[in-house]
Amino acid sequence: MTEKDREVAKRVVRVSAASGSYDVHVGAGVIGEVGAIARAAAGGGRCCVVTETNVGPLYADAVEASLAAAGYDVAGRLVFAAGEEHKTLATLGALLEGLAERELTRDDVVVALGGGVTGDMGGLAAALYLRGVRVVQVPTSLLAMVDSSVGGKTAVDLAAGKNLVGAFWQPAAVVADVRCLRTVPRDLLVDSVGEVVKHAVLADPALLDDLTRDPLVSDGLDEGRLVDVVARNVEIKRDVVDADEREAGLRQTLNLGHTVGHAIEAASGFALGHGSCVAAGLCIVARASAAEGWCSDETAARIVAAVSAQGLPTGTDLATDVLLGYMAHDKKRHADAVNVVVPERVGSARVRRVSLAELAELVDLGREGVGA
Repeated sequence: MTEKDREVAKRVVRVSAASGSYDVHVGAGVIGEVGAIARAAAGGGRCCVVTETNVGPLYADAVEASLAAAGYDVAGRLVFAAGEEHKTLATLGALLEGLAERELTRDDVVVALGGGVTGDMGGLAAALYLRGVRVVQVPTSLLAMVDSSVGGKTAVDLAAGKNLVGAFWQPAAVVADVRCLRTVPRDLLVDSVGEVVKHAVLADPALLDDLTRDPLVSDGLDEGRLVDVVARNVEIKRDVVDADEREAGLRQTLNLGHTVGHAIEAASGFALGHGSCVAAGLCIVARASAAEGWCSDETAARIVAAVSAQGLPTGTDLATDVLLGYMAHDKKRHADAVNVVVPERVGSARVRRVSLAELAELVDLGREGVGA
């Protein structure tokens, strides 16, 4: 461990959702604390690690050793094929069968080790098995650290679209070790910054300006900055989840950029990363909002500039009618209308309900204007 490594302070963010409170531990090297954190937060006698084929070989041994040292009987690991294309009901069924084969009880713990797909799969398996067992989230990607591991959303995809089958299931604890980002390919790290930009647009103008001046992913990773940025993003999401756990109102604003972004992601066959799709969707809705007078041209320009500075896409070449086919299956659809989150200014967004025809018009408007 270098002197610089030792200087990085650990941050703990408390989430107090209606269905349960828990701590998010953010630091460099904290993956070795998973066992102690799980013991304090979840208890139980046995545990099973759920991971995927890319992350498992890197970190599962260390996590299982930490769990064993904390007194857990580690009932092996369940490994599924990496990739969004495997976030399916079939994979979920295999995980549930695996938990049953290992005879986990309601007193035991599932440890979800990996990126957003693993967090979703492990979290949903924990929510369903025996009608609910505790889960500890150990995110290893930036996207999972700043977004999907916090807040209790778990889901799998259907052919019709992303995350259409799921449950709200809050973790007992989250352990985010930014040192794991050393093993994430640079393009995937850059992709993940899309959600960081989104959070900054929603709640932190200073963070947005900082990202524009100094992109988060450069040639070297500043672990101290990463801890601060991850913790700040968790705080932003925490504030929303604490106020609206079940997405009845305020929490819908976290979907900024997602209605169009999810459509881009699905229409591309998940060839483009989630963060990149959210970034493109964010820019499209920002330009459309400026065209409609819902925000200023300056606001749209700041958003597009921040996205562009990270090396993320600011639009899409996919046809509007193709995107509309996927947006029509969006979870936020209500009859013939869809809830779309639009920026009013940096630091504030609102939900607007628009018809499918109006949504198509917004996508067309968002292809032009500031930074297009």
